[in-house]
This record gives sequence, structure tokens and C-alpha cells, in this order.
Amino acid sequence: MKPVVALRLPLGQDLRGFIALLERLKVPCRVSEDAGEQVLWVPDGHWAEEVRSLYARLPAGAPEPLLAGTPAPAGESAWRRARSSPVTLLVLLAALLVSLVTLMGENLALVRWFTFLDFHVQGDYLWFAPLSDTLSGQWWRLFSPILLHFWIPGMGPLHLVFNALWYWELGRRIEARQGGLMLVLLTLVFGLASNVAQYVYGGPGLFGGLSGVLYGLLGYCWLYQWLAPHPAFRLPRGVLAMMLGWLLLCLTGVFSLGGVAVANAAHVGGLLAGCASGLLGGALARWRR
Repeated sequence: MKPVVALRLPLGQDLRGFIALLERLKVPCRVSEDAGEQVLWVPDGHWAEEVRSLYARLPAGAPEPLLAGTPAPAGESAWRRARSSPVTLLVLLAALLVSLVTLMGENLALVRWFTFLDFHVQGDYLWFAPLSDTLSGQWWRLFSPILLHFWIPGMGPLHLVFNALWYWELGRRIEARQGGLMLVLLTLVFGLASNVAQYVYGGPGLFGGLSGVLYGLLGYCWLYQWLAPHPAFRLPRGVLAMMLGWLLLCLTGVFSLGGVAVANAAHVGGLLAGCASGLLGGALARWRR
């Protein structure tokens, strides 16, 4: 692959801050001198476009990169960052709203409207409707469990807090790079895959949460970045190892969240769907380059 010129700048232009920013973002580049100018080289035209766009916004570099893989101007408020990721924020607000109205799973009268299968309470038992009801006229149930989160004895709202933090971390990356519509599509696809996987493996039961979607987004960013590297999808060190390690720990069955069963099939189903999507998206992006 022949290197291409991303920038041509006067020799007096100080590029040290900008080059340091590119190094933090793992953007391959080198600088040479030609005809009295500084020339910034990158591997291909795709990288050249990204570098030009970045330089137009931050020619002097930036102190720290955003979680979404783009530099954050010094002094930028958390609210301004949230406004730049409206779809990510809306999904989290929807999950928070459902958690509040269902009292974190305690209000079964409202919980039943978000479960994969409808149910009614009889004594100490929950009686679930057949899957045909969901498939025939209650199609929203294929996706709605991702908004349900439960109160964990001894841990409180940890289920919601943990999922919200990781959706904020991963969702913003995809929204910043590929737009809100893509994030919505991936959230629905991974939600469907994780919900179906949990039902097929565990049968009728109460389950919910964004965890399966999170593993889908993780797999998507991981393999997309592997095939078509981009700063937005470069995960912080240790994130992948920690998330996969947590998944394996839960699969062993030795760990329990305050007596609440972990929806392992949802995690695995979401991860597999995310890896497949990442391979497809990364391969297409690599082919376009």
C-alpha cells in the first residue's frame, strides 16, 4: 500500500501537539520535509481524510481523547458531550424511565408489559403466555426486555448502573463514527439476538437488561477495528479482557448477583451477533478502502 499525503504545512507550523494526538489515537503517520514544507504521510486515502478532518478541528492537538475516540476540547462540559450523542442518551433515558416505573422489577403489573412473554401472577407463581402470542401481535416483546433492569439484593441498582456506563462508553463510539441510525439498528439487532438466545436456552422466565446488547457492541467494535482500524473503535486497554473475563466467570456458575440468576445465554447471543456484525461491517469498510 502506497502512503499518501494528508497535510502540507509551512515549516514554521508546530505539529508536535497534533502528532502526539495522532499517536494517542494510534493513527499511523510520519512527517517529512519537501520543497520547504512539512508533509504528513498516512497509509491510505481513508486515513488522510480522517487526519484532515481532525486537524481542521484541533490543529494543536488536545489534552485527552474522548471515550468515543475523538478529541475533547479543553473545558468541554459533560452536558455538551451528551448532546453530541443524542441516540445513546435517549436509549439510556428510556432504560432509566422503565426502571423507575417498574420499581426496578418490583411492580410486576408494569413489568409484564416489557417481558419477552406476557404473564400473570397466581399465588407465588408466574404463568407465562405461549410464544405464539409474542410472535403474532406483541412483537415489541422481542426487543423490550433490554429496557428492564432489576434491583439486586445487597447491590441495589448495580444492574442498571453497570449497563448504563458501558452503553454510554460503547454506544457513543458507534454514534460518533457511524451515526445514530446505525446505533439504533445495532441495538435492536443485538437486543433481538440476546433475548431470543436467552429464551431458547432458559425457556419462559423473567430476564432483561442491556447486557446482551453491550456484548454485541463490544464484539462489533472489536472485530470491526481488527479488520478496518479506526480511532473511534479502539477500545481502552483491558476493556476487552475484562468484559470477556466477566463473561467466562459468569458462565462457570460460581458467581451470583445477590441470588439473581445471570442471563448468560443473552450475553453469549449478543456477543456472537456483535462479532458477526463486526466482521461484516469491517470487511465492507476494508473493501471500500
